[in-house]
Amino acid sequence: MAASFATLHVLFLVWFLPATFSLSFFFFKAESISNVSCYEKDKQALLTLKRGLTDHEHVLSSWSDRKDCCIWDGVLCDKKTGRVSELHLNYSSLGGEISGSLLQLEHLNYLDLSTNDFNCTPIPTFLGSMYSLTYLDLHWANFCGLIPHQLGNLSSLRDLSLGDNSDLYVDNLRWMSGLSAIQYLDLRSSDLHKEVDWLQIMSNIPPSIFNLEKLEYLSLYINKLTEQIPEALGQLKHLTYLDLGYNSFNGPIPSSLGNLSRIRTLFLNQNQLNGTIPKSLGLLSKLETLYIGQNPFTCIIDEGHFRKLSKLKILYMSEAPLSFNVNSNWVPPFQLDYAYMSSTKIGPNFPSWLQSQRSLSFLDMSMSGISGKAPGWFWNWTSNVSVINFSNNHIECDVSDIFLSSTVKVLNIANNSFYGPISTFLCQKKIRKNKLAVLDVSNNLLSGELSPCWKYWQSLIHLNLGSNNLVGRIPYSMGALVNLQSLCLQNNSIYGDMPLSLKKCSNLELIDMGDNHLSIIPLWIGEMTNLKVLRLRSSEFKGYIPQQICQLSSLRVLDLANNSLSGSIPNCLKNISAMALPYSYDRSLSYMSFFYSYVYVSYVENVQLAPKGKEMEYKENLNLVRLIDLSSNNLSGSIPAEISDLSVLRFLNLSRNHLMGMIPEKIGNMKELESIDLSRNHLSGKIPPSMSNLTFLGLLDLSYNNLSGRIPSSTQLQSFDAVKYIGNPQLCGDPLPKNCTIEEQSLNRSPIGSVEDDSKNSSFYIGMGVGFSTGFWAICGALFFNRTWRHAYFRFANEITDWIYVTTMIKMNLLKS
Repeated sequence: MAASFATLHVLFLVWFLPATFSLSFFFFKAESISNVSCYEKDKQALLTLKRGLTDHEHVLSSWSDRKDCCIWDGVLCDKKTGRVSELHLNYSSLGGEISGSLLQLEHLNYLDLSTNDFNCTPIPTFLGSMYSLTYLDLHWANFCGLIPHQLGNLSSLRDLSLGDNSDLYVDNLRWMSGLSAIQYLDLRSSDLHKEVDWLQIMSNIPPSIFNLEKLEYLSLYINKLTEQIPEALGQLKHLTYLDLGYNSFNGPIPSSLGNLSRIRTLFLNQNQLNGTIPKSLGLLSKLETLYIGQNPFTCIIDEGHFRKLSKLKILYMSEAPLSFNVNSNWVPPFQLDYAYMSSTKIGPNFPSWLQSQRSLSFLDMSMSGISGKAPGWFWNWTSNVSVINFSNNHIECDVSDIFLSSTVKVLNIANNSFYGPISTFLCQKKIRKNKLAVLDVSNNLLSGELSPCWKYWQSLIHLNLGSNNLVGRIPYSMGALVNLQSLCLQNNSIYGDMPLSLKKCSNLELIDMGDNHLSIIPLWIGEMTNLKVLRLRSSEFKGYIPQQICQLSSLRVLDLANNSLSGSIPNCLKNISAMALPYSYDRSLSYMSFFYSYVYVSYVENVQLAPKGKEMEYKENLNLVRLIDLSSNNLSGSIPAEISDLSVLRFLNLSRNHLMGMIPEKIGNMKELESIDLSRNHLSGKIPPSMSNLTFLGLLDLSYNNLSGRIPSSTQLQSFDAVKYIGNPQLCGDPLPKNCTIEEQSLNRSPIGSVEDDSKNSSFYIGMGVGFSTGFWAICGALFFNRTWRHAYFRFANEITDWIYVTTMIKMNLLKS
């Protein structure tokens, strides 16, 4: 489990601002009503603007020539003069062309076209001639191209927001010298990498021309910036918000940032910053949000780094190799709401300073080197915490000591040394009113039977009890978990059937019951239409693969390997459209996420798969996997030809079965295949020539079958080791040492040639028969029907016989004498 890397500002922009601007739109509609009529020139300019725009949501339906433009939606007029002063057209689904008629709105000081879709058109250059503008917001409106230098003419502009137009770029920033009044500058997601000296250009401009000291808000998030963060940033003493996240800055954090005495929000995460963190940051007494994670720091953090951070609420240090070294009796000056400290070296001792944090709602100390017993105070202390992640440590704790308050939504203690019967935790009366959404206690030492108390856990979305010492049957009461999206019980000693009650868990997307002792695959599995991953490998399943599996159209992973399944492979597998149709955007399996209390919480699924014969853990990339693994069973019959329709399948393993017949002729249509293992079966015939089309193939094993003929020629097929073809005595050609010149003539003869040869042989025998019949009846028929010929023929025959007899006797007497 991990928190979103840019939680605060992404959420603020995506969630809070839309709601605020939507309310403001209607607020300004009401405010615009006044006794002063609209200026006619302004009305005509707005009507011209409307004609150029596309308005699918009819947001501009009130813009009518018969109405006063001061009461139009999104229009605000000066109450004294009637001149249009503000346009609030944000969140209006507008597109099309922005007319130059805006230039006629001579008193317009506020223009908001944000969060629309202008279909990657350039920002109009004429905006740089609207000199009365003090506020210009074009963020998230799908503008593209060069940011026009003409914007530098807007000397009265205080707020400029061009963020989240991902295809905007600059060739230089010298035009910004004209923005002498700028206070709010948002260039998020714009490409600034061509302007290496971006801050030096701004800082070296005389204050009389461009007084950067007025700047309060600066966002250069995802701007492709490199080099070091300039020391000159410390001169911008009015800054309250600075976002340099998700760039490629390197070197140390400049100590001059400690001069930003008004700063409240500082984002430096996701860069290449290294070295030490200056203790001057600990002097920022107004700082509320600090993001320094995802940087390759190699330094120690101590009390001095937090000396005056009394207002700090959000601390993000995750994925930075920092050592958190504070005294055991340290009491921080702050009261955190959110602590992201994953992969920060906090241990080996349990952090006692947490006791002082009474307002904490989000705590992530996963992979932090904490070991030993969890202190007795900890579980009572968590009464206000909503998200707890202590996974991948070495914490010891009796699971019966865990107390969860009704506020806890996420508990991830995977990969530790928690022990004791699972039922003592699940059936506690004091936690029966829990609202837990995520419970991950995998890879611990839990024991006993699965609890029958699941009716108290109906809020669960993700449940992972894998890799423990659990025994017994899956309880019928698990069917009460109707909100469940993932169920992981792998690597335990669970036996028996999968209960029918699980059919009620219709939201399940992932089922992992591998490495257990189960019986048969239930027929109702076909009713789990949301299922994307079904892993039942090594669980002693018997019987047939039910045809109902083909109803799982969303299935991406089907892993039934290493069981005792018999019968044939269902030929309806082609109905699994997620393996047959091109990829489409879908919510990622690996990041099943939800909003809670202004925080984007994500739970990372992990599944053990063996796509190339060796088990690997799949996490973030699980959603990209398309796999069928039916290896090591007792399957018989042929490989269904329909399997070739699974055109986006990436891994196919049917090895170690009793499959017969030929490899499907059209297997080359499965162009995404990276791995095919058909070894140790009874397959016969030739390797299909179409297999040479599989250009992504990284693993191929056809060994120990009855294949024959020449291995098709292709760079891919000849690149594999000969051992991948071994055990097929009649197979020849590279990479095998066996030559194909003789074998190919007898075993690999073209079917077309064979038909031609058969045709020639048939013609020969037919002609011979016709000729014999014709000659026979031509002679014998004449003798039969013509008496003169018949008498002459027999007289001639008698004379010939007498002559032969006399001649023979004379020759014999001569020999005797």
